[in-house]
Amino acid sequence: MLLREIAHARTGDKGNISNISLIVFDSSDFELIKEKVTPDRVKKWLGKIVKGEVLRYELPKLRALNFVLYDALDGGVTSSLQLEKHRKTLSSYLLEMPIE
Repeated sequence: MLLREIAHARTGDKGNISNISLIVFDSSDFELIKEKVTPDRVKKWLGKIVKGEVLRYELPKLRALNFVLYDALDGGVTSSLQLEKHRKTLSSYLLEMPIE
């Protein structure tokens, strides 16, 4: 199963930091994503995009996880040469992650 089948996501940015909020559709799937979508796994999945640390914050009442991705925007929106400087598509890419 792909993560997008049980959750939706939204990406934000500040400076050279990106964050992805991952929200499950059904509260019964929250424990599953807590177990399967770890900071290490997110960092591996995003590959070379995230050069720094990945932190995860849990918001159980919202059925959500928030991942903070340090050094993920090539220096920040105003200095990056990337075509998609805000990296808003990171949330869509994360939703393609397979989970068991």
